[in-house]
Amino acid sequence: MNGDFIEALRAIEKEKEIPFDVLLETIESALVTAYKKHFAITSDVKVRVESGKLGFRVFCQMIVVEELENAHAEILVADARKRDPNLNVGDFIEVEVTPENFGRIAAQTAKQVVVQRIREAEREKIFEEYSERVGEVMTGTVQRREQRNVFINLGKVEALLPGNEQVPTEPYRFNDRVKVYVLEVRRTPKGPQVIVSRTHPSLIRRLFELEVPEIHDGIVTIKSVAREPGARSKIAVASSDEQVDPVGACVGHRGSRVQAVVNELYDEKIDIVRWNDTIAKFIAESLSPAKVVSVEVDESSKSAFVVVPDNQLSLAIGKSGQNVRLAARLTGWRIDIRSELQIAKAALTVEPEEEAEAVAVESEDTAVETEVVAEESTPAAEETEGEVAETEVVAEEPSAEAEEAAVTEVVVTEAAVEKPPLKKRKSRAKSRVPDGGETEAVTEEPAVAEEAAEDETA
Repeated sequence: MNGDFIEALRAIEKEKEIPFDVLLETIESALVTAYKKHFAITSDVKVRVESGKLGFRVFCQMIVVEELENAHAEILVADARKRDPNLNVGDFIEVEVTPENFGRIAAQTAKQVVVQRIREAEREKIFEEYSERVGEVMTGTVQRREQRNVFINLGKVEALLPGNEQVPTEPYRFNDRVKVYVLEVRRTPKGPQVIVSRTHPSLIRRLFELEVPEIHDGIVTIKSVAREPGARSKIAVASSDEQVDPVGACVGHRGSRVQAVVNELYDEKIDIVRWNDTIAKFIAESLSPAKVVSVEVDESSKSAFVVVPDNQLSLAIGKSGQNVRLAARLTGWRIDIRSELQIAKAALTVEPEEEAEAVAVESEDTAVETEVVAEESTPAAEETEGEVAETEVVAEEPSAEAEEAAVTEVVVTEAAVEKPPLKKRKSRAKSRVPDGGETEAVTEEPAVAEEAAEDETA
């Protein structure tokens, strides 16, 4: 081995970004493997490689023995004492071994081991590099699609974007540049595999850190994030400096900062709300753009009762409950929304129920008093019952005069029914007038004679 080999290792160090010491350790391991295989040595062999002006010097550690059995792993006491007079049987000594004696097979074995170890070292370096970047945002290029999976080139490694980490509304066309969130790094037989995501809520957090300098510097803090990928997101921001408006800093001049994030997320809507330590005010802010009338919170159950104007109810709930669902995720509280009209109807429904309950209570009290009075008036009631019984007995025995009066009343009634009403008969009489005319007089006479005749006939 000469200086050309060292120059080759230096070139590998620059190209693969692998430290030179790691390459030297790889060469040592390769020479140990080649040495054992070429000379059929089963015992432990240690090889130390020293780089100098003329190349490498390889040393093999041998044991001092009285009788030599393996010349490549053992050395006689007499030969060892020539190098060091203080050596005894069982001691170890390093003897220089020239790699030229390995031959063609040894060189080929060393080459294969060196290539394999360099590849392993490169994979290990990539694994460590990307393991440190878990939780960060990286920019990559879409390479290909395999079924539901999308592979994105991040430079040194090809990242995997699984189907469950993809946004259904995003196209992922070939050669598209996208920003992805690094979820985890796995060890596989083919090397490290980087798993990335486009649906993780922290993706929005990292994108705002890239676009808003105040967030990167720590003046503005993103307290919480709630996201429905591809549809809508909400973030709560707070400022440690009273002179810096957290919402305005995130929105930017004419919405330039937030628009850059929206464009990266393929026009996903983003609501920026102000963080508040008072949970009632924070819940009211989280329901924006809807206006809130009042908020009642229950600390024990972590639930809030929100009242909104009638014209703001649909806006507060959102499409399919999206707005209130995101607000609940953002705050971590259960939110119940009612309009003012619903509250008024509920109050009107409750009042009759309360009145009915009060009337029922009064009726029960009255019934109790009535029972008491009835118990007290029992003797008088018994006397009254006796008098009523006597009256009934007397009424059952009518007098003879009453019977005659009843018969007379019956006869009179029958006569009234049989006799028809009197009829008036008209009679006409003619008389002569002196001038030769006749005058007809009409008179009405009751038909008494006819009625009398009918009575006699009957």
